[in-house]
Amino acid sequence: MRVVVQRSKQASVTVDQEIVGQIEHGLVLLVGITHTDTEKDVDYVAEKVANLRIFEDEEGKMNRSVLDTGGQILSISQFTLYGDCRKGRRPSFIEAARPEQAEPLYDLFNRKLRERGLIVETGRFGAMMDVQLINHGPTTLIVES
Repeated sequence: MRVVVQRSKQASVTVDQEIVGQIEHGLVLLVGITHTDTEKDVDYVAEKVANLRIFEDEEGKMNRSVLDTGGQILSISQFTLYGDCRKGRRPSFIEAARPEQAEPLYDLFNRKLRERGLIVETGRFGAMMDVQLINHGPTTLIVES
């Protein structure tokens, strides 16, 4: 499981010109799932993301998590995170899980974040989406299981 974590002041995801998910302050997560991922991977990454200390405290140090700040999550499925660009000019996506495997794990990931008390907005699995965000910092990290 691979998640790109972006600290955001504001973000939204649109499908067919309709906003389907939107947050003010928190994290934008681009979530990729590979064919070997299990519920154990989901648990690990959800715990890591929820408690990742990437927000500043009163002294300006990255010491606070999204839970500590009352932030929200915008979670977007993105199979292209497992695109392999090493050969040729067109990426290979054979490492990305098939939708019938990936969607339940993606849903479980979002549920695990909600169980930790986070507000989680999402895109629409498998849809063509437009994502807008103000990346605060900019701060962007990759979390992998």
